[in-house]
Amino acid sequence: MKKNGQIAAGGGAAGIPVVSYRPSPGRPPGLEILDLPGLTARAVERGIPVTEPARPAFHLIVAMHGGQLECSVDFTSYTLGAGDWLWVWPGQVLQLADGPGDGDATVLVFPTGFPSTAAYAFVRDGEHLPNRRITPGPARQAALLRLLDALVEEHDDLSGLPLEAYVETLADLLSVILIRLVHLGDPRRHARSGGNAPFHLFCQAVEEGFGRTHRVEDYAAQLGYSSRTLTRATQAALGCGAKRYVDDRVLLEAKRLLIHSSLPPAAISNRIGFAYPTVFSAFFRQHTGMTPTEFRALAKG
Repeated sequence: MKKNGQIAAGGGAAGIPVVSYRPSPGRPPGLEILDLPGLTARAVERGIPVTEPARPAFHLIVAMHGGQLECSVDFTSYTLGAGDWLWVWPGQVLQLADGPGDGDATVLVFPTGFPSTAAYAFVRDGEHLPNRRITPGPARQAALLRLLDALVEEHDDLSGLPLEAYVETLADLLSVILIRLVHLGDPRRHARSGGNAPFHLFCQAVEEGFGRTHRVEDYAAQLGYSSRTLTRATQAALGCGAKRYVDDRVLLEAKRLLIHSSLPPAAISNRIGFAYPTVFSAFFRQHTGMTPTEFRALAKG
């Protein structure tokens, strides 16, 4: 591990680097606000350049004011310009094509526990948005930028309030921005799944356990629900069944490791919960039409 404690795992043969959240010296934990050069410098200091794929273990929101930023999030490439917002969730693989380029942006960095649990209940569906880029219309963009300006102003005034009030003020301002971004990303999904507790518990259990089991029945037993309840909850939230959700999560992890690491397919198979590499290969071919080796060669060719 690096001296500053930021890199939790190595890349290449070890997997994809995981960048943990730590506040800057002298600042309370919760929220960091940077510009793109600052983000780039921070990444270099902590052992991995932004041009290399990495998994932030925190939320990262980029609000573009001007210029362009070329990046990719989980195999999807984005060219961001003025008015675009990019929201990267913990565990997603982020890579900037050429560093900050000429992009002018405000970057928000915060862990999952900030803001509050109550506010987070309104934004957790954002993890499942199909598009990481959100481009508000003019009126909503103007309102979001006013909120962002207020957040930056409060963030810069560390001594202006008692510490507890300071942190709460940042959390409240950030919460409004996050709720608006999730609603803009997909208002229909946000409306129908915000209170779907079985689905969110299922998602969390799958995230923690897909390297051990791919059986919906195991997650149902762990959570105290029936498999049918989890299937109905997932169908209501995403339009697919619970088994499809598990398979999609396993497939995503396989693709991440095939593209962004040099782990052999047999090692990847073990990491994502398959007892035998041949079973993993059959699963991967069933879902992609290619073997893991063929997929890696095509992605890197």
